[in-house]
Amino acid sequence: MARRSSVLPLLLRSQVWRRSVTYMHRPGNGRPRPVTLIPGDGIGPMVTGAVEQVMEAMHAPVFFEKFEVHGNMKAVPEEVMESIRRNKVCLKGGLVTPMGGGVSSLNVQLRKDLDLYASLVNCFNLPGLHTRHHSVDIVVIRENTEGEYSGLEHEVIPGVVESLKVITKFCSERIAKYAFEYAYLNNRKKVTPNLYGNLIANTAAGIAGGTGVMPGGSRGVDGGVRRCNVGAEHAVFEQGASAGNVGNDKILEQKAANPVALLLSSAMMLRHLQFPAFADRLETAVEKVILERRCRTKDLGGTSTTQEVVDAVIDALD
Repeated sequence: MARRSSVLPLLLRSQVWRRSVTYMHRPGNGRPRPVTLIPGDGIGPMVTGAVEQVMEAMHAPVFFEKFEVHGNMKAVPEEVMESIRRNKVCLKGGLVTPMGGGVSSLNVQLRKDLDLYASLVNCFNLPGLHTRHHSVDIVVIRENTEGEYSGLEHEVIPGVVESLKVITKFCSERIAKYAFEYAYLNNRKKVTPNLYGNLIANTAAGIAGGTGVMPGGSRGVDGGVRRCNVGAEHAVFEQGASAGNVGNDKILEQKAANPVALLLSSAMMLRHLQFPAFADRLETAVEKVILERRCRTKDLGGTSTTQEVVDAVIDALD
């Protein structure tokens, strides 16, 4: 979705008052809000720990209920699900998805159990990072619960597997309504068609410069991506367009995971919780650190550790 137009509001004016399935921010009352925190696997605890430190330094009006959840578990523990349902908001690191053995993805389970039907990925340029494409600001919204996520697979004969891609009218309509309403409320001028959202999200991140200034991104390929998965009642915030580096042992050993993507997603979370001043403060600090070029992790051409980036962001807070 590109920016600004006077045409789209005219097209959507007849729909804007009907929001039965579209997620909307709830008004804030200024009180501290509990947030469920899932550090996750691999570099997850490192980058979620970075968010915790920055939130504490800002005296942000949130407090975390932390739970140990790992991708090799058979299911997300019920006490974790109860916490998310109660708090309505969750911040999570990446969870590894085991390959084979009939183990399902806990990431998909979370989306299905909480009906987080809309994946929202914002791909954009960050000032101070050199990229091939400039003035990129794209939002990719995709359906999170159907299609291949239906998980209906079986082996017909040895070596031949069928996967059923189930799509319903209800889910197709509500993701379309969400996309159009998001465009209307955020002054976006154009909506993308309903295609393979995961491929588009990662392609858009590449155009912006990288999958969320993510750890392990190719050197010299930089950009910004923040992500959340939302439904009518709940929202889960996480890092970037891909969590492929969750299990990167080298980054973990060097303590050099890039925390920028999750910091930007946590700013999105603060805005969702109706704390826009704190969100602006965090985003400004991150942008200042990137622009000054003094403190960057290896994927951005630097030699800084995760903690050094965190310290720089805290120092940059106004």
